[in-house]
Amino acid sequence: MVLLTAIALLAAGPHQPIQAVAHEGHGAFSAGEPGNPKKPARTINILMLEDGSRMMFEPKRIEVRRGEQIRFVLDNDGLKNHEFVLATAGENRKHAELMRKFPDMEHDDPNARRVAPYNRDEILWRFTKSGEFEFACLIPGHYEAGMSGTIIVK
Repeated sequence: MVLLTAIALLAAGPHQPIQAVAHEGHGAFSAGEPGNPKKPARTINILMLEDGSRMMFEPKRIEVRRGEQIRFVLDNDGLKNHEFVLATAGENRKHAELMRKFPDMEHDDPNARRVAPYNRDEILWRFTKSGEFEFACLIPGHYEAGMSGTIIVK
């Protein structure tokens, strides 16, 4: 779907304004699946921060159990928009490349949120697979400024 969106934007040509685009329709996610709001969840608060040229999440490392449902409460305490995208490190690097080409791209995926400055959002996620996953801000320049973290699923 992302590739089709990119091709459509390129086909619009230089005279057409590029609208913010949402990519959707993912059938499977590497880190698990959207959570069930009717089931209990452990809450993990994530702060999105800026410190000069550095950008970061706190905490930077999280451990969860396979099968556990987590409610991520995302608080943007910075002056810029930030994202929380949950995937593998490789998937996030690939997606970051696409975001550099289309910086106004928005996410309409259950594993991603864009949070405006001094705002809050949530993601409810069930980790169905063991392994190491990454959460990252893929807005151009943010990932490179250190805005990523690790989730270990045991």
